[in-house]
Formats: sequence, C-alpha cells, structure tokens
Amino acid sequence: QVQLVESGGGSVEAGGSLRLSCAASEYIGSVTCMAWYRQPPGKEREGIATIDNDGNTDYVDSVKGRFPISKDNANNRLLLQIYSLKPDDTAMYYCAARRRRLGCGLSTLSYYGMDDWGKGTLVTISS
Repeated sequence: QVQLVESGGGSVEAGGSLRLSCAASEYIGSVTCMAWYRQPPGKEREGIATIDNDGNTDYVDSVKGRFPISKDNANNRLLLQIYSLKPDDTAMYYCAARRRRLGCGLSTLSYYGMDDWGKGTLVTISS
C-alpha cells in the first residue's frame, strides 16, 4: 500500500493560484496511474486529472488548461499547479494511486477505482 499525504491547500482570492503536492511513501515512477480528485461542499467526489507512468495526462473540461498535473519522481511527489482559481474550485482535493496495471485516464477511474488515497487538502476560493 502506498501512503499518500496531500499539502498546499489554503484560502485564496479568485484569480489566484496554488500548488498542491502529494507525498508518496514509496517510488511513484512505476505507479500505473495517479490522479487528483476534488469534492466540493455538498457534492460528490470527482476525478479531475490523471497522469500515467509515461507522463500522459488527461483532464476534465472544467480544469483543462488551468490545472496542470505532473510527477516529481525523484522526490516521490504528485503535483497539481492550479491557476486562475474560481469560487467553484472550492473543494477538498485528494490524490490517489492505482498500482494495478489497468491503464489510466479519466474514463478508467470509475470503472477500476484507485488503490490508495490521501486524506485531502482543503482549497477555499473567495470572490
């Protein structure tokens, strides 16, 4: 099991930016799929970005172009740089990992699920 710990959340004004980090307890370079999810208040959790072990990425339309996902394999960290924040981006943000070799991409998230989860970091945007 991979232990995941998110950090970097906070309260910012609309238009601002943040960088979320997810520290993993072991080497992530060979992890099949890593993802960021978010859960706005009163809503269901949604996968917003994925990255596979070749660096291929996939994004939900609402964050495409604003939330680049990346991996720092040397330091075992998953990153999410978030720009141009909007009040609708207010949510708890989670990172997750899939070690099973079942591919990656947003379309695989609900079908196969993820193996390991962090506890989340809260992002609050004020208008």
